[in-house]
Amino acid sequence: MDKPFLPTPLASFLAFYDLAREGALAKDFTISLMRVLAGTGLALVFALPLGLAMGRKKQLNRLLDPFISILYPVPKVVLLPIFVVLLGLGNAPKIFLIALIVFFQLLVVLRDAAAAVPAESLLAMRMLSDSRIQAFRHLLLPWCLPDLLTALRVSMGTAVSVLFFAETFASFDGLGALILDGMERRDYAAMYGAIIALSLLGVFLYELIGLAERHLCRWKRVDG
Repeated sequence: MDKPFLPTPLASFLAFYDLAREGALAKDFTISLMRVLAGTGLALVFALPLGLAMGRKKQLNRLLDPFISILYPVPKVVLLPIFVVLLGLGNAPKIFLIALIVFFQLLVVLRDAAAAVPAESLLAMRMLSDSRIQAFRHLLLPWCLPDLLTALRVSMGTAVSVLFFAETFASFDGLGALILDGMERRDYAAMYGAIIALSLLGVFLYELIGLAERHLCRWKRVDG
């Protein structure tokens, strides 16, 4: 199309190679990866016990469900300026924003998965052992694990999208800031090179969760 803002694929991949060779790309890629993993990990720490508890305890679910129904649809990215004011310009607001968004996605999936455990399976587990730890380890967690990993795979796309928004807002590092820097300098090949890097980050995380799912849920794999 002969437009400066739309370089050829070859020029974009060459710019990606130049960024990688200069060393800046590896640093920003690592920073962005750390933010996504930290935010997702933080969300999982809180969503896992609360989601399982809500799925198995009807009174707790009735108590908390109205708050989740109100807060879940709220676009939480609009809270980023508040997080920046409260937490500064470092990693904290970006990690917290990712954690907040992913938390609700995981919470709803875990709650519904835990509530769907068959009653006969619970009865059989009680006949074998009265230990709640054993029930969690051998029944509840294996039952919910496939749904949890699927939710994590979906959440990776959301987390990377949120990361881009957070890193283009009052940020000086990360792949989002690198994309914005290329755009502001009108170095569009470098901008697309950074976009390629961010895309690779999303693919890497998605496939990483897929690998964990294939390894941890081999019992549920359907051949063919």
